[in-house]
Amino acid sequence: MAKGFAKLLVSPDKVKITNAGCEAGAIDPRAIQVMSEVGIDISGHPHKQLANLNALAVDLVIALSESAALDCSVLPGAPALVRWDVPDPTESSELDELSNFRRVRDIIKRRMEDFFTGGYLPALVAQKHNSEIILDHFSDGIIVHDLNRRITWFNQAAERITGYHRREVIGRDCHDIFADGFCGGKCSFSDAKHLPIFEKLQYPLNITTRDGQVRRVEMSVVPMKNDQGEFQGVLASFRDITEVTQLRRRLKDVHSFHGIIGADEKMQLVYELISDLAASDCPVLIQGESGTGKELIANAIHEESRRAGRPFVTVNCGALPEGVLESELFGHVRGAFTGAVRDRKGRFELADGGTLFLDEVAELTPNMQVKLLRVLQDGTFQRVGGEKTVRVDVRLVSATNYDLRERVRQGQFREDLFYRLCVVPINLPPLRERRNDIPLLLNHFIERFGREQKDPICEITPDALHFLIDYPWPGNIRELQNALQYAFVKCKSDSIHIEHLPPEIVSFSARQTTAVSPIRRRGKLNFSQVRQALERAKGNKVKAAKALGVGRATLYRFLKEHGTAGMNRSQLDS
Repeated sequence: MAKGFAKLLVSPDKVKITNAGCEAGAIDPRAIQVMSEVGIDISGHPHKQLANLNALAVDLVIALSESAALDCSVLPGAPALVRWDVPDPTESSELDELSNFRRVRDIIKRRMEDFFTGGYLPALVAQKHNSEIILDHFSDGIIVHDLNRRITWFNQAAERITGYHRREVIGRDCHDIFADGFCGGKCSFSDAKHLPIFEKLQYPLNITTRDGQVRRVEMSVVPMKNDQGEFQGVLASFRDITEVTQLRRRLKDVHSFHGIIGADEKMQLVYELISDLAASDCPVLIQGESGTGKELIANAIHEESRRAGRPFVTVNCGALPEGVLESELFGHVRGAFTGAVRDRKGRFELADGGTLFLDEVAELTPNMQVKLLRVLQDGTFQRVGGEKTVRVDVRLVSATNYDLRERVRQGQFREDLFYRLCVVPINLPPLRERRNDIPLLLNHFIERFGREQKDPICEITPDALHFLIDYPWPGNIRELQNALQYAFVKCKSDSIHIEHLPPEIVSFSARQTTAVSPIRRRGKLNFSQVRQALERAKGNKVKAAKALGVGRATLYRFLKEHGTAGMNRSQLDS
């Protein structure tokens, strides 16, 4: 009926009109009869199903019923929506059936006349197009999709960043266009059975462009709702930060990376390698002394990869007996051993689609090494006591505080397994080799511990910092964290002094002061000595401080107090 009146009011060469219902079917004979009474024949126009129409090719939808309105999207790129909620002529009323249809016919006629002659159509279409122009001219990429991940809007910035033209993506499932979906493992719509619940999501993300380049973006996702407050889809804005990230790394200006604190050049190289691994699923072996933060590195590898948002599962291979470890890794079936009262998934299955982190991998027994090698070769295994073959898609990251290559030479670790695990090695430097990071780490821990106390500690005195920088830290970052926690317990003021430090640190510094160099005996440092030492050490402050017979903290304090005039650029940057 609405289409019949509309075709009388507007020229078909100016406005294309179609009709659809929640379900397809023939037109009610009573509707045909009452429309024929006003000279309009609608018998040849059975209505189509709304879901079968390409709604993104329509500028405006008039929903005559509430159910039809709920089937219409209100997302950017979707047609503008007008809700009329006209009474259903088939519902019982005081009027007879035909009179009820005539009443509804007349309501539709008046609304159609008002709509087309009152300027509502051009105003609504202009409003829709103007809002899209605004989105199109944002410098950030904008992508909008419905609950089925069908993209309704893709602005010019999104085209520029991803390399895809909007005609390639509009109306399609983003998982059909982008590998693993635009958001990769962080997609909130991977599970079609469960809708996500959130108000706003923000996270960094690596995406792959149309020509195969990996770009780093900052993503912000907000839900889109209709006038009933119902979830309709999401609007995601994203900004390309690839060049900024690369520039910061070239300038050695990255002080933290996925919770890893450090600006030392050795750590910058580690950050760069982790970023280079983003587009790869190859196994990684992390080697470093105990307490250097190997699990943080493993987690950063996971978060940078396409698997981010999917499970990150850890196993400490050195903490479990062989029989227990096998069950932990591969799971077991009911009755496999005493206490196995039900089937249980192992860590490999729990990590399916994500990353499995094997810590202390050097502690694996020869038997477990063989079983792990079999999984790495074909991605399959059987649960303990089971016969069914299980296949998983897992990215493996392992870690050890031993020299695993040396263990291979000694016959304590399988050579073939070593080469399976160590496709990309990452060697973490001990804290004593990146002492420049100690102040950064201390500030991080002070801020963290301070949040837990009513009267937070604000600073460490220069003398206490001198002791902390000169200490060799055999336990690395974990020992530094413990030392600061000890100081927080001992300290009753807002500054940590030498007397608040652990006894082993204080006694170490006391022993060091008994071996004073000839330069130190002659008196205080002077500018000429410092400059000469820096020149001989080619700007390396560690070597310069050693030559001067002072701790690095003392040298830093001297440079800070006496200024840096006369120092060349390489000396300042070291």
